[in-house]
Amino acid sequence: MDAMAPEEYASQSKLLQEFTNVPSIDSASILKTNDEDRSRAMFSISQPDLLANTNRKYVLYSHITTRAGTGTTSPDFQWSPFPTETTGVSATVPSPSGSKLLVVRNGERGCPTKLEIVCQSHVEKEIHVAGSVHGPLYTDEWFHGVSWNQEETLVAYVAEAPATPRPAFNRSGYTREEGCSEGDCSAWKGQGVWEEDWGETYSKKGRPSLFVLDIPRGEVVAAKGVPTSLSVGQVVWAPESPGGRHKYLVFVGWSERNGFFQNTARKLGIKYCSNRPCALYAAPCPIQGPEPPGNPPATTSDGKSGSGGAVARNLTPGFSSALFPRFSRDGRLLVFLSSKQAVDSGAHNATDSLHVINWPSDWKMDEQLDVTQVVPVVMCPEDDDGGCFPGLYCSSVLPDPWLSDGRTVILTSSWRSAEVILSVDVLSGKVARITPQDSCYSWRALALDGTNVLAVSSSPIDPPSISYGRRLAVTPAEGEARRWTWDEVTSPFMASNSKVKSLLLHHSVSILKIPVPSPSADLSDGGKLPLEAIFVSCSCKGSSRSPTVVVLHGGPHSVSVSSYSKSSAFLASLGFNLLVVNYRGTPGYGEEALQSLPGKVGSQDVEDCLAALDFAVEEELVDASRVAVVGISHGGFLTTHLIGQAPDRFAVAAARNPVCNLSLMAGTTDIPDWCYVVACGTQAKRYASEAPSPGHLRLFYQRSPIAHVSKVKAPLLMLLGGADLRVPASNGLQYARSLIERGGDVKIMMFPEDIHEINLPRSDFESFLNIGVWFKKHLNAVA
Repeated sequence: MDAMAPEEYASQSKLLQEFTNVPSIDSASILKTNDEDRSRAMFSISQPDLLANTNRKYVLYSHITTRAGTGTTSPDFQWSPFPTETTGVSATVPSPSGSKLLVVRNGERGCPTKLEIVCQSHVEKEIHVAGSVHGPLYTDEWFHGVSWNQEETLVAYVAEAPATPRPAFNRSGYTREEGCSEGDCSAWKGQGVWEEDWGETYSKKGRPSLFVLDIPRGEVVAAKGVPTSLSVGQVVWAPESPGGRHKYLVFVGWSERNGFFQNTARKLGIKYCSNRPCALYAAPCPIQGPEPPGNPPATTSDGKSGSGGAVARNLTPGFSSALFPRFSRDGRLLVFLSSKQAVDSGAHNATDSLHVINWPSDWKMDEQLDVTQVVPVVMCPEDDDGGCFPGLYCSSVLPDPWLSDGRTVILTSSWRSAEVILSVDVLSGKVARITPQDSCYSWRALALDGTNVLAVSSSPIDPPSISYGRRLAVTPAEGEARRWTWDEVTSPFMASNSKVKSLLLHHSVSILKIPVPSPSADLSDGGKLPLEAIFVSCSCKGSSRSPTVVVLHGGPHSVSVSSYSKSSAFLASLGFNLLVVNYRGTPGYGEEALQSLPGKVGSQDVEDCLAALDFAVEEELVDASRVAVVGISHGGFLTTHLIGQAPDRFAVAAARNPVCNLSLMAGTTDIPDWCYVVACGTQAKRYASEAPSPGHLRLFYQRSPIAHVSKVKAPLLMLLGGADLRVPASNGLQYARSLIERGGDVKIMMFPEDIHEINLPRSDFESFLNIGVWFKKHLNAVA
């Protein structure tokens, strides 16, 4: 620390603590009651615990009272007096009736996983699952799948397959004796053969596999007929056939052969990557007896089979991608999202499409089903002002996304620089934005309450709050968007947010539309549409003379939406304006705009960022002499590019796990294909290899910030996660050391246990505290 640092650290750390204390609303479930005017909501919330370096998790309940069928009266929420902390709980999943709760306690360090079935007064069952059966359950947003059957006697879920036995040794050498443990002083276990995982965040995790809990018997059984070449996720129960003769599980399967170089078996990183090929599969529940006579087993698309019953059936053989299967409540419709555009192009995220299958009541394993497209990929919105639907961009789907009419699905999607809630009529294909269009807020659906929607809304200067959307009776001519009214719900979260709101009271938010700088003739129509930036400023007099921080998202096919961000709100409270740029290639603007970037990174995206800054300067919103820039991952790529390509435009910079040298990254990352697609274009994905040609290495270098390192003038704070598999720390270290060799002002911070996001509570706190101090020091120097 320099001489001014201790006081600044003390002041800013106290301020940052206020933002850290704001709880996050992670999810919610609606629990049924016998009274149609009343329902219960169960909220899962979390809050960083800096001393324990983990996140506290809580459950908070509320009774919701409405006047059913009228939609004219605001709901009344009666909250439990205090939240209940769920220490050691990995997941809580209510049953369909709301009368039971599955509590998952994942075992660690060889301890068994505990599955608890809780009724309203006590723990009804407690099942300890040994590691020889399976490891911890997957509870992340990708492979996670926990599904109750309608009778509430079975629960299907995804967990780590049991670890492969490792060789054991003692003083005499190899031993065949079983039972050697890690703590055995007379023997030890060898390493065995290395097994590949799914990369970032999934390091050292076992293959995602399918299991069923038989609650009455207290037994767990592995699903049969699922090839070991498939990783399983997002499981749901298919509706039972008449008489209950057949029970089927529908799930997403990802093959190891996921389209990499020459179709070799390779698990590329899957976190944030919707471009990994996958399909919907159906398999018989392992609890039921053998298939009745006359129902021949089906085969998988790769011809592999498992023992003990029919082989899993590929339900979507014509699709390269099928995700988030959801059955309607009457069991007649099965909807799913497809990221086919991402798989086929190689872009790691792209525009989704929505599809439906009419599910027969007596479906059998040998019957192929027809798939109908409901919402196609939008290539280019019909307008350039953001009013027309730009396409689907959904990172997840609610466990039960169906309104009570049985034909309308509720989705959360990016829409330019906002997150919005959409209604989709799966029979007509009609899509409507049902959240307000005249504000800078972003919205996320939490759960459905009959015909109503429970949601969370926020803005860059307004912490998350609960909203309740009611569907009103209107004429068809008024449209679906006019049918919805939204009530802000008085909740305990308002009290915890009050201090933060006071800190941001005099700030304002606007969305800037920036014309594309010098569009070339070969650009698609979508690639010529204006890009956007979210501008956060203090509304007090003289804010245009305040220093400005340009904030850049990663991906590059990710998006910064107008929702609350602890880190951005903290920077704004320090007196900085924020210019959050959604450069072309960002989802939410149509597929043509997104696909305009691959092959042009380091040029088009850099030009867009500079165009946004120029626009803000010309509008006299920003003081051009006092500008900082910060970004993570591809945002760090742009940060280091900008201070090299435009060295006189930025007074200071901070980069978190940045891509600085694509030629180095190609051989060390869990997504080597990404390097080829972003640098060479989508057609180059077929050349992807971890042994790049000299020509590709040369192009990688030319597209990288390292090529401009000699021109950098701005002081740089480099923040690196030591356990990052996506952009290994060597990438940032090489760039930082190159700057140091040239006499640059560089500060490096390493967080040894952190992955790409640097999201352990202490690391997140310390990284943004240092960014705040670093920016204030160097921006004040040019005041």
